[in-house]
Amino acid sequence: MDLGLRGRKALITGASRGIGRACAEVLAAEGCDVVLVSRTQADLDAAKAAIQGHGNVAVRTYAMDLSDSRNVDRLCAECGDTEILVNNAGAIPRGNVVDIDEARWREAWDLKVFGYINMTRRFYPMMAARRTGVIINIIGAAGESVQAGYAAGSSGNASLMAFTRAVGGTAPHDGLRVVGINPGPVETDRMVTRLRREAQAQLGDPERWRELTRGMAFGRAATAAEIGNMAAFLASDLSGYTTGTIVTIDGGTSSRRSAL
Repeated sequence: MDLGLRGRKALITGASRGIGRACAEVLAAEGCDVVLVSRTQADLDAAKAAIQGHGNVAVRTYAMDLSDSRNVDRLCAECGDTEILVNNAGAIPRGNVVDIDEARWREAWDLKVFGYINMTRRFYPMMAARRTGVIINIIGAAGESVQAGYAAGSSGNASLMAFTRAVGGTAPHDGLRVVGINPGPVETDRMVTRLRREAQAQLGDPERWRELTRGMAFGRAATAAEIGNMAAFLASDLSGYTTGTIVTIDGGTSSRRSAL
């Protein structure tokens, strides 16, 4: 499907693996020039090679830690022509309110919660000056289906949901759109690693990890590409009246919970 994105400039954080890489691959396949941002240069190089092997688009990489706002400033200065910003960098650890100490909690929020906020604060004014641009926040379904065993993640995601709605609600005044995606379980390297540990503990064999996904919607986790496809659609003019809203992709899990 041609989403009409050819030639646009997209910047994706957390782009070397998982959902971020899938977003970058789909946007590049639609003809966007892409900037990939992640902490690890080797992973960025692999992602760049894969993307360039499938399309004639420009690919730039930046290995940097976005929990440091000075890196956000640098990125903004060098990528001021960004038209599509996908905030995806960050992973918040599991644990209840006493399991995660203050230092680890703050470290996780500095990258994901304040990272998204700072990226939006820097890039929004430049987009607004041109009166064109879309910001997509990849958040997480735990922000709406809160979990006591994921206290830092649930509360951080809920904060980003509110932030997305607050900024996105008035963004049309500046000619912009700000939206969010709440993925449920997604088959990323991180998820598979966790499920392999659980399969070893529960079933005595890490290779049986797929058995642990049978209770999920459709008997599986989502693919990263399914999230990337939605991000590309939301970035396109085909979704031009969508802002200040969150799209949940969790196989209906949150809807089932709300119906109980």
